Amino acid sequence: MLGFALHGPRRGDQLLRELRAAIGDGRLAPGTRLPSSRELAADLNVSRGLVVAAYEQLTAEGWLTTRRGAGTVVALAALPHPTHHRVPGGAPHPLPLRPGVPDLALFPRAAWRRAYHHALSTVPDADLDYPGPLGAPRLRQVLAAHLGRVRSARADPANLFVTTATAQALTLLARVLPGRLVGVEDPGSAGLAEHLVSNGLTPVPVPVDCDGITVPPPGLAAVLVTPAHQYPEGVVLSPARRAALAAWARAEGALIIEDDYDAEFRYDRDPIGCVQGVAPDVTALVGSVSKALAPAVRIGWLLAPPYLADNLVAARLAADRGGPALEQLAFAALLESGGYDRHLRRAARSYRTRRDALVAAVGEHLPGARVGGVAAGLHAVITLPSEVDDVALCARALALGLGSVPLSTLRHAPGPPGLVIGFAATSPGELTAAIRTLASLVK
Repeated sequence: MLGFALHGPRRGDQLLRELRAAIGDGRLAPGTRLPSSRELAADLNVSRGLVVAAYEQLTAEGWLTTRRGAGTVVALAALPHPTHHRVPGGAPHPLPLRPGVPDLALFPRAAWRRAYHHALSTVPDADLDYPGPLGAPRLRQVLAAHLGRVRSARADPANLFVTTATAQALTLLARVLPGRLVGVEDPGSAGLAEHLVSNGLTPVPVPVDCDGITVPPPGLAAVLVTPAHQYPEGVVLSPARRAALAAWARAEGALIIEDDYDAEFRYDRDPIGCVQGVAPDVTALVGSVSKALAPAVRIGWLLAPPYLADNLVAARLAADRGGPALEQLAFAALLESGGYDRHLRRAARSYRTRRDALVAAVGEHLPGARVGGVAAGLHAVITLPSEVDDVALCARALALGLGSVPLSTLRHAPGPPGLVIGFAATSPGELTAAIRTLASLVK
């Protein structure tokens, strides 16, 4: 069944060697489902206990993983031994260590199915019409209460737009800003900067330090910030900086665009309210369920200052007239039932375990590196010794199927090399294997 046979004594050791070799040289690609222990035992004419022990050992080493409904599969980060340097064939996405990706296997399918069924069963016929430029009224009401409770936002449903995730919120804001210059964090998200450019805006780098973004220069129409868990450094915008940023926006007549990135997941710190809660007159709060649930849901929000409401309504009508109402009503039902909060607690427990595994693996295999930004969120920053070329390192890692991002590519100002690593979508065993592989490339 797997193309090899076992002979003589110590067949358990032979089985381990054969499976490691098959995974290492790409014959068993990441994501491949292995035969059940009973099937493989019959095929190899050995006891089932021997196969079970081999599967358990390889799972502990990070070569295999067990998935609900899929049995035992080759782990996404089960990479060749460093001396092989073979690219895994047909590796599925997302790549291990890619930042910004939740564990899609944690999506609460049963709770979402119940919420959708409830929405479909109870929606009045009239609500099957276009939901309007702000989105479904029921979700706006429930979501405003949620944002006020968990993010300390000043959330008025009259100023709350339901969007198809953060990208649409930024596109709508780009259409109503009075100028084209927008401050962005340095280092910061390359994807967000590219999105601004695609909407005719010009990003202006603003330095980030241990207290978050510094006060922007004059002449900007807006500044885009990730204050709850800065991407990529992971720092929190300090109270003093929040006050200074709000004062700058009022003095300049500028807008603070607050991307509530990674705000749902905290591990070693107390909850931190959003900037919009203390400066609602100059702040637009944007967020989505892409990290909390899954990108496929395509639901986000834009909580705007009242002075922008009329222009945003016009921009939204020109865009799509309000988005998919049934999905919005299903999310409202999930919020009202408590299913969303329960899912977040469950996911946070899983992500904390993976965060701990990542930190331990870096400490063991990359002792010269420093891990930061891990008190919250779904990613970490590993700062490397100055002599390491992080771009070349990530290129070699990508050839082995790892999706880490070089920190230097997210900077405009000079700074130490490093890696931005996502840990949420990768099991503890896979994380350990991936960090071990990265360490072999650094040496």
